[in-house]
Amino acid sequence: MSLQRGQVFVISAPSGTGKTSLVKALLERNSAAQVCVSHTTRKIRPGEIDGLNYFFISRQNFKKMLADDQFIESAEVFGHLYGTSKREANQILASGRHIILEIDWQGALQVKASMPNSQMIFILPPSLATLRQRLVNRNQDDRDTVERRLTGAIEEIRHHHRFDFLLVNNLFDTTLQELEQILFSDGSTFAHDAQLTELAPLINQLLVEPLN
Repeated sequence: MSLQRGQVFVISAPSGTGKTSLVKALLERNSAAQVCVSHTTRKIRPGEIDGLNYFFISRQNFKKMLADDQFIESAEVFGHLYGTSKREANQILASGRHIILEIDWQGALQVKASMPNSQMIFILPPSLATLRQRLVNRNQDDRDTVERRLTGAIEEIRHHHRFDFLLVNNLFDTTLQELEQILFSDGSTFAHDAQLTELAPLINQLLVEPLN
């Protein structure tokens, strides 16, 4: 009997929303899913491990992989290149596990175009003030970078309608359970259209909320 292939789930969110922490917790509780580690040209941050958080490569090597059509998707974000390797993805899918791709909305649309059956999940912050505080608390960026990420967050949120599912990371444990339901059970409750009526006021607030 042949092994059933896994499914691709794309998870996107503005920087600082808590996407990476949610995915880490989900994977610790579920062995039936795995992150497809992306390649990036940005510098490694304290505590990160090459091959675990990202494959950290030079811009020259990234460009060569791009020219050789080795990526499912790729994008430039804040001056750094990111891409998802076809080889990495196919190895995980062939094992029967689901793939989780942590990528921005641009990359998500590329994945959807090349893999129409992929499921796309967008995670909103509960407010821009909360998002700013989370960015400040993680101590990775200076003030100007934090403000630049907030501006970028608004642009990302404008693309929420392109996604299949919509969540808000207000209470971490609740959002984690909702993610698990989408991946491993019936996630129809969190389908974009089902969520939109309730979340429209929040989305409108996020899109017009002053940054300062």
